[in-house]
Amino acid sequence: MPSLRLPRFALSAGLAALSAMSQVHADYVWLERDASGAAQARVGELGGTRRPADSIDAPRAYLADGKELPLTAEADRLVVPPAGSGDLRLVARRVDGQGALHIYQARFGRAETGAVNDLELVPTTPQGNAFRLVWKGSTVAAAQVNVETSDGWRRVLRPAEDGTVSLGTPFPGLYLLEVTAKVDGAATVDGKRYEDVRHTATLTFEVEGR
Repeated sequence: MPSLRLPRFALSAGLAALSAMSQVHADYVWLERDASGAAQARVGELGGTRRPADSIDAPRAYLADGKELPLTAEADRLVVPPAGSGDLRLVARRVDGQGALHIYQARFGRAETGAVNDLELVPTTPQGNAFRLVWKGSTVAAAQVNVETSDGWRRVLRPAEDGTVSLGTPFPGLYLLEVTAKVDGAATVDGKRYEDVRHTATLTFEVEGR
């Protein structure tokens, strides 16, 4: 497996970095899951341009226990077969044309109140509509969290005093929450050092019709 060593930085530096990237628009990776438990990962924007599956590198899918799940690449998506009932995670990376390292961390489901990925939006209660942003086990505050649904409904969430963001779910369909953070510090991947490191986390979940 390719080696990835990420920088450590003080919580205050992390907070500054998270705020600095809040207005930057970029592609992301997100997960969708069907009734059988099978899932697919897509790259790009939920309501916009989709990227081919091979536009990201070193994808890994897993449940909370960390056991990796098989992935099958198709032209416009990565497919994960049915596996367990817990929330699903996927991580991948990409180096852009300016030499910045993008690390994508996706999660489908809001049943679990703990984080597994380095950067993750986590519900404060199972199936709840309030979320906290967690960086390597510590809660941090993002300047904003972007929300979009499969029907094109969009919102920007601002954190409350305790750092959480809350979201109403008035419409059925797929909901996607996204936040991007630029890390203060370098990362080394396969022996190559990157000075510009950006993390993008997504959380997706389905809301049934009422």
